[in-house]
Amino acid sequence: MKAVYLNSHGALDVLEYGDLDSPTPEQGEVQVRLHAAALNHADLWTRAGWPGLKIKYPHILGADGAGVISALGDGVSEFELGDRVVINANIGCGHCTICLSGKDNLCRDWHLLGETLPGTYAEHVVVPAKNLLAIPDDFDFKVAAAASLVYLTAWHSLVTRANLQPDELVLIIGASGGVNTASIQIAKYIGATVYVVGSTEEKLGLAESLGADFLIDRSKEDDWSKTVYKLTNKSGVDVVVDNVGAETMHLSMRAARKGGRILTAGNTSGPKFEIDNRFVFGKHLSILGSTMGTMCDFEQVMELVFAGHLSPVLDRDFPLEDAAIAQQRLESGKQMGKITLDT
Repeated sequence: MKAVYLNSHGALDVLEYGDLDSPTPEQGEVQVRLHAAALNHADLWTRAGWPGLKIKYPHILGADGAGVISALGDGVSEFELGDRVVINANIGCGHCTICLSGKDNLCRDWHLLGETLPGTYAEHVVVPAKNLLAIPDDFDFKVAAAASLVYLTAWHSLVTRANLQPDELVLIIGASGGVNTASIQIAKYIGATVYVVGSTEEKLGLAESLGADFLIDRSKEDDWSKTVYKLTNKSGVDVVVDNVGAETMHLSMRAARKGGRILTAGNTSGPKFEIDNRFVFGKHLSILGSTMGTMCDFEQVMELVFAGHLSPVLDRDFPLEDAAIAQQRLESGKQMGKITLDT
Protein backbone atom coordinates (compact mmCIF):
# COMPACT_ATOMS: atom_id res chain seq x y z
CA MET A 1 0.00 0.00 0.00
CA LYS A 2 1.03 3.65 -0.44
CA ALA A 3 1.74 5.47 2.80
CA VAL A 4 3.49 8.48 4.30
CA TYR A 5 5.73 7.42 7.16
CA LEU A 6 8.81 8.32 9.18
CA ASN A 7 11.87 6.36 10.33
CA SER A 8 13.10 9.00 12.76
CA HIS A 9 11.79 12.10 14.50
CA GLY A 10 12.53 15.53 13.11
CA ALA A 11 11.43 18.25 10.72
CA LEU A 12 9.30 17.91 7.60
CA ASP A 13 12.09 16.20 5.69
CA VAL A 14 11.74 13.01 7.78
CA LEU A 15 8.40 12.28 6.08
CA GLU A 16 8.73 9.63 3.38
CA TYR A 17 6.22 8.50 0.74
CA GLY A 18 6.36 4.96 -0.57
CA ASP A 19 5.15 1.39 -0.31
CA LEU A 20 4.57 -0.53 2.92
CA ASP A 21 2.84 -3.83 3.61
CA SER A 22 -0.88 -3.49 4.23
CA PRO A 23 -1.80 -4.31 7.85
CA THR A 24 -3.82 -7.46 8.54
CA PRO A 25 -6.72 -7.37 11.03
CA GLU A 26 -6.59 -9.68 14.04
CA GLN A 27 -9.35 -10.81 16.41
CA GLY A 28 -11.99 -8.10 16.76
CA GLU A 29 -10.29 -5.79 14.25
CA VAL A 30 -11.09 -4.57 10.75
CA GLN A 31 -9.03 -3.23 7.89
CA VAL A 32 -10.32 0.04 6.40
CA ARG A 33 -9.51 1.15 2.86
CA LEU A 34 -9.17 4.84 3.57
CA HIS A 35 -10.67 7.40 1.22
CA ALA A 36 -9.77 10.46 3.30
CA ALA A 37 -7.57 11.42 6.22
CA ALA A 38 -7.23 14.72 8.09
CA LEU A 39 -4.42 16.50 9.91
CA ASN A 40 -4.15 17.43 13.59
CA HIS A 41 -1.46 19.15 15.64
CA ALA A 42 -0.79 15.76 17.24
CA ASP A 43 0.73 14.74 13.89
CA LEU A 44 3.30 17.53 14.19
CA TRP A 45 4.16 16.72 17.79
CA THR A 46 4.53 13.01 17.05
CA ARG A 47 6.74 13.73 14.04
CA ALA A 48 8.96 15.95 16.21
CA GLY A 49 8.93 13.44 19.09
CA TRP A 50 9.17 13.90 22.84
CA PRO A 51 10.98 12.12 25.68
CA GLY A 52 9.39 8.76 26.46
CA LEU A 53 7.48 8.40 23.19
CA LYS A 54 7.88 4.84 21.95
CA ILE A 55 6.90 3.97 18.40
CA LYS A 56 7.79 1.21 15.95
CA TYR A 57 9.42 2.30 12.71
CA PRO A 58 8.43 2.84 10.01
CA HIS A 59 5.65 4.82 11.71
CA ILE A 60 2.54 6.12 9.94
CA LEU A 61 1.05 9.36 11.27
CA GLY A 62 -2.61 10.40 11.24
CA ALA A 63 -5.58 10.00 13.59
CA ASP A 64 -8.53 10.99 11.40
CA GLY A 65 -9.85 8.74 8.67
CA ALA A 66 -12.90 7.51 6.80
CA GLY A 67 -13.37 4.85 4.14
CA VAL A 68 -14.78 1.38 3.47
CA ILE A 69 -14.16 -1.90 5.26
CA SER A 70 -11.78 -4.00 3.17
CA ALA A 71 -11.06 -6.97 5.49
CA LEU A 72 -12.55 -8.45 8.65
CA GLY A 73 -10.75 -10.07 11.55
CA ASP A 74 -12.16 -13.07 13.40
CA GLY A 75 -15.13 -12.39 15.62
CA VAL A 76 -16.35 -9.26 13.82
CA SER A 77 -20.04 -9.55 13.05
CA GLU A 78 -21.34 -5.98 13.30
CA PHE A 79 -19.80 -4.87 9.98
CA GLU A 80 -19.54 -6.28 6.48
CA LEU A 81 -17.07 -5.80 3.65
CA GLY A 82 -17.78 -2.56 1.80
CA ASP A 83 -19.46 -0.80 4.74
CA ARG A 84 -18.75 2.94 4.84
CA VAL A 85 -17.22 3.96 8.17
CA VAL A 86 -15.52 6.76 10.08
CA ILE A 87 -12.85 6.06 12.69
CA ASN A 88 -12.76 7.06 16.34
CA ALA A 89 -8.99 7.38 16.88
CA ASN A 90 -9.33 7.11 20.67
CA ILE A 91 -8.20 3.48 21.28
CA GLY A 92 -8.81 1.88 24.68
CA CYS A 93 -8.08 -1.75 25.50
CA GLY A 94 -11.79 -2.58 25.44
CA HIS A 95 -11.80 -5.06 28.32
CA CYS A 96 -10.66 -3.27 31.51
CA THR A 97 -13.24 -2.07 34.02
CA ILE A 98 -12.80 1.54 32.86
CA CYS A 99 -13.45 0.68 29.21
CA LEU A 100 -16.39 -1.55 30.13
CA SER A 101 -17.88 1.33 32.12
CA GLY A 102 -17.91 3.46 28.95
CA LYS A 103 -14.99 5.70 29.85
CA ASP A 104 -12.60 4.32 27.26
CA ASN A 105 -10.63 7.59 26.93
CA LEU A 106 -9.48 7.04 30.55
CA CYS A 107 -8.12 3.54 29.86
CA ARG A 108 -4.67 2.95 31.39
CA ASP A 109 -3.62 1.27 28.13
CA TRP A 110 -4.96 4.14 26.01
CA HIS A 111 -3.55 4.90 22.57
CA LEU A 112 -4.15 7.50 19.88
CA LEU A 113 -4.13 6.35 16.29
CA GLY A 114 -1.11 7.82 14.51
CA GLU A 115 0.63 8.63 17.78
CA THR A 116 1.58 5.27 19.29
CA LEU A 117 -0.28 3.12 16.72
CA PRO A 118 0.01 3.17 12.91
CA GLY A 119 -2.27 5.88 11.56
CA THR A 120 -4.24 7.10 8.57
CA TYR A 121 -1.65 8.66 6.24
CA ALA A 122 -2.01 5.49 4.18
CA GLU A 123 -4.30 3.53 1.89
CA HIS A 124 -5.14 1.02 4.65
CA VAL A 125 -5.36 1.08 8.44
CA VAL A 126 -6.39 -1.54 10.99
CA VAL A 127 -8.50 -0.57 14.02
CA PRO A 128 -10.74 -2.35 16.53
CA ALA A 129 -14.25 -2.80 15.14
CA LYS A 130 -15.62 -1.08 18.26
CA ASN A 131 -13.92 2.14 17.10
CA LEU A 132 -15.91 2.40 13.89
CA LEU A 133 -19.15 4.16 13.18
CA ALA A 134 -21.21 3.62 10.04
CA ILE A 135 -21.73 6.72 7.91
CA PRO A 136 -24.65 7.42 5.53
CA ASP A 137 -24.34 6.29 1.93
CA ASP A 138 -24.30 9.82 0.53
CA PHE A 139 -22.03 11.37 3.15
CA ASP A 140 -18.65 12.76 2.04
CA PHE A 141 -15.68 10.74 3.36
CA LYS A 142 -13.61 13.92 3.58
CA VAL A 143 -16.19 15.65 5.79
CA ALA A 144 -16.46 12.59 8.04
CA ALA A 145 -12.68 12.37 8.46
CA ALA A 146 -12.38 16.09 9.13
CA ALA A 147 -15.05 15.99 11.82
CA SER A 148 -14.09 12.90 13.77
CA LEU A 149 -11.34 13.89 16.20
CA VAL A 150 -12.05 17.60 16.61
CA TYR A 151 -15.79 17.26 17.14
CA LEU A 152 -15.23 14.39 19.56
CA THR A 153 -12.73 16.53 21.48
CA ALA A 154 -14.95 19.61 21.51
CA TRP A 155 -18.10 17.67 22.46
CA HIS A 156 -16.40 15.82 25.31
CA SER A 157 -14.92 19.09 26.59
CA LEU A 158 -18.00 21.30 26.39
CA VAL A 159 -20.80 18.82 27.00
CA THR A 160 -19.39 15.92 29.02
CA ARG A 161 -16.72 17.72 31.07
CA ALA A 162 -18.05 21.29 31.37
CA ASN A 163 -21.78 20.45 31.24
CA LEU A 164 -22.38 23.57 29.16
CA GLN A 165 -25.90 24.94 29.53
CA PRO A 166 -28.09 27.09 27.26
CA ASP A 167 -27.65 30.83 27.90
CA GLU A 168 -24.18 30.43 29.41
CA LEU A 169 -21.32 32.55 28.09
CA VAL A 170 -18.43 30.76 26.34
CA LEU A 171 -15.06 32.24 25.40
CA ILE A 172 -13.04 30.39 22.74
CA ILE A 173 -9.37 31.22 22.29
CA GLY A 174 -8.67 30.81 18.60
CA ALA A 175 -10.93 31.31 15.62
CA SER A 176 -9.90 28.99 12.80
CA GLY A 177 -8.49 25.68 14.09
CA GLY A 178 -10.41 22.42 13.99
CA VAL A 179 -11.30 22.11 17.68
CA ASN A 180 -12.15 25.80 17.99
CA THR A 181 -14.43 25.92 14.95
CA ALA A 182 -16.12 22.75 16.25
CA SER A 183 -16.47 24.36 19.70
CA ILE A 184 -18.14 27.44 18.23
CA GLN A 185 -20.72 25.33 16.45
CA ILE A 186 -21.39 23.03 19.40
CA ALA A 187 -21.75 25.95 21.82
CA LYS A 188 -24.23 27.66 19.49
CA TYR A 189 -26.13 24.39 18.98
CA ILE A 190 -26.55 24.12 22.74
CA GLY A 191 -27.73 27.74 22.96
CA ALA A 192 -24.74 29.51 24.52
CA THR A 193 -23.45 33.00 23.73
CA VAL A 194 -20.03 32.73 22.10
CA TYR A 195 -17.07 35.09 22.40
CA VAL A 196 -14.04 34.40 20.19
CA VAL A 197 -10.47 35.71 20.40
CA GLY A 198 -8.70 35.53 17.03
CA SER A 199 -5.47 36.75 15.46
CA THR A 200 -6.71 38.17 12.13
CA GLU A 201 -9.82 39.70 10.65
CA GLU A 202 -10.06 36.82 8.20
CA LYS A 203 -10.09 34.20 10.97
CA LEU A 204 -12.57 36.21 13.01
CA GLY A 205 -14.76 36.47 9.92
CA LEU A 206 -14.80 32.67 9.78
CA ALA A 207 -15.81 32.53 13.46
CA GLU A 208 -18.61 35.01 12.79
CA SER A 209 -19.87 32.92 9.87
CA LEU A 210 -20.12 29.95 12.27
CA GLY A 211 -22.30 31.91 14.67
CA ALA A 212 -19.89 33.63 17.08
CA ASP A 213 -21.63 36.53 18.79
CA PHE A 214 -18.66 38.68 19.86
CA LEU A 215 -15.29 38.94 18.12
CA ILE A 216 -12.02 40.13 19.70
CA ASP A 217 -8.91 40.77 17.60
CA ARG A 218 -5.90 39.95 19.76
CA SER A 219 -3.57 41.60 17.25
CA LYS A 220 -5.14 44.90 18.31
CA GLU A 221 -5.84 44.13 21.96
CA ASP A 222 -2.99 42.60 23.96
CA ASP A 223 -5.04 42.23 27.14
CA TRP A 224 -8.23 40.86 25.63
CA SER A 225 -9.42 39.73 29.07
CA LYS A 226 -10.32 43.38 29.79
CA THR A 227 -12.40 43.45 26.62
CA VAL A 228 -14.22 40.32 27.72
CA TYR A 229 -15.04 41.96 31.05
CA LYS A 230 -16.41 45.05 29.33
CA LEU A 231 -18.54 42.96 26.99
CA THR A 232 -19.96 40.93 29.90
CA ASN A 233 -20.72 43.87 32.19
CA LYS A 234 -17.63 43.01 34.26
CA SER A 235 -18.93 39.53 35.14
CA GLY A 236 -16.72 37.35 32.93
CA VAL A 237 -17.68 34.19 31.07
CA ASP A 238 -18.93 30.86 32.38
CA VAL A 239 -16.66 28.65 30.27
CA VAL A 240 -13.31 29.27 28.55
CA VAL A 241 -11.99 26.93 25.85
CA ASP A 242 -8.21 27.44 25.84
CA ASN A 243 -6.19 24.97 23.79
CA VAL A 244 -3.38 27.48 23.20
CA GLY A 245 -1.77 27.10 26.62
CA ALA A 246 1.36 29.00 27.59
CA GLU A 247 0.58 32.28 25.80
CA THR A 248 -3.02 32.67 26.87
CA MET A 249 -3.92 30.76 30.03
CA HIS A 250 -3.26 33.68 32.40
CA LEU A 251 -5.67 35.86 30.42
CA SER A 252 -8.24 33.07 30.23
CA MET A 253 -8.29 32.89 34.04
CA ARG A 254 -8.81 36.64 34.20
CA ALA A 255 -11.68 36.44 31.72
CA ALA A 256 -13.60 33.73 33.62
CA ARG A 257 -16.35 34.69 36.03
CA LYS A 258 -16.51 33.51 39.62
CA GLY A 259 -17.27 29.81 39.52
CA GLY A 260 -16.11 29.62 35.91
CA ARG A 261 -14.67 26.57 34.15
CA ILE A 262 -11.45 26.58 32.12
CA LEU A 263 -11.28 23.82 29.51
CA THR A 264 -8.00 22.66 28.03
CA ALA A 265 -7.52 19.88 25.50
CA GLY A 266 -4.24 21.02 24.00
CA ASN A 267 -1.32 23.45 24.13
CA THR A 268 -0.39 24.73 20.69
CA SER A 269 1.82 27.50 22.13
CA GLY A 270 3.54 25.31 24.71
CA PRO A 271 2.61 23.09 27.67
CA LYS A 272 4.20 24.94 30.59
CA PHE A 273 2.91 28.13 32.16
CA GLU A 274 2.60 29.79 35.55
CA ILE A 275 -0.71 29.88 37.39
CA ASP A 276 -1.61 32.78 39.67
CA ASN A 277 -3.36 30.68 42.28
CA ARG A 278 -5.25 33.72 43.58
CA PHE A 279 -7.47 33.46 40.52
CA VAL A 280 -8.10 29.77 41.12
CA PHE A 281 -9.19 29.95 44.74
CA GLY A 282 -10.36 33.57 44.77
CA LYS A 283 -12.72 33.04 41.82
CA HIS A 284 -13.55 29.38 42.57
CA LEU A 285 -12.27 28.37 39.15
CA SER A 286 -12.31 24.80 37.86
CA ILE A 287 -9.54 23.79 35.44
CA LEU A 288 -10.82 20.85 33.41
CA GLY A 289 -8.46 18.76 31.34
CA SER A 290 -9.96 16.75 28.50
CA THR A 291 -8.48 14.25 26.04
CA MET A 292 -10.53 12.97 23.10
CA GLY A 293 -13.79 11.42 24.33
CA THR A 294 -15.78 8.24 24.77
CA MET A 295 -17.43 6.16 22.06
CA CYS A 296 -20.76 7.40 23.38
CA ASP A 297 -19.59 11.00 22.85
CA PHE A 298 -18.42 10.04 19.36
CA GLU A 299 -21.77 8.54 18.40
CA GLN A 300 -23.70 11.54 19.74
CA VAL A 301 -21.67 14.23 18.02
CA MET A 302 -21.21 12.39 14.72
CA GLU A 303 -24.96 11.85 14.42
CA LEU A 304 -25.31 15.65 14.60
CA VAL A 305 -22.65 15.97 11.90
CA PHE A 306 -24.41 13.41 9.68
CA ALA A 307 -27.69 15.26 10.17
CA GLY A 308 -26.11 18.56 9.11
CA HIS A 309 -26.53 20.29 12.47
CA LEU A 310 -22.74 20.55 12.76
CA SER A 311 -20.47 21.02 9.73
CA PRO A 312 -16.67 20.90 9.83
CA VAL A 313 -14.85 23.74 8.12
CA LEU A 314 -12.62 22.41 5.35
CA ASP A 315 -9.41 24.24 4.52
CA ARG A 316 -7.43 22.53 1.74
CA ASP A 317 -7.22 19.00 0.40
CA PHE A 318 -3.87 17.49 -0.62
CA PRO A 319 -2.94 14.20 -2.29
CA LEU A 320 -1.36 11.73 0.13
CA GLU A 321 2.11 12.17 -1.37
CA ASP A 322 1.97 15.89 -0.47
CA ALA A 323 1.50 15.27 3.25
CA ALA A 324 4.67 17.26 4.03
CA ILE A 325 3.23 20.31 2.23
CA ALA A 326 -0.02 19.84 4.16
CA GLN A 327 1.86 19.69 7.46
CA GLN A 328 3.81 22.80 6.53
CA ARG A 329 0.52 24.66 6.10
CA LEU A 330 -0.69 23.42 9.48
CA GLU A 331 2.57 24.52 11.13
CA SER A 332 2.25 27.98 9.59
CA GLY A 333 -1.10 28.56 11.31
CA LYS A 334 -2.63 29.82 8.07
CA GLN A 335 -5.26 27.10 7.83
CA MET A 336 -8.95 27.99 8.02
CA GLY A 337 -10.44 24.77 9.34
CA LYS A 338 -9.33 21.19 8.72
CA ILE A 339 -6.64 20.16 6.25
CA THR A 340 -7.40 16.83 4.56
CA LEU A 341 -5.53 14.20 2.57
CA ASP A 342 -6.91 12.27 -0.40
CA THR A 343 -5.74 8.73 0.30
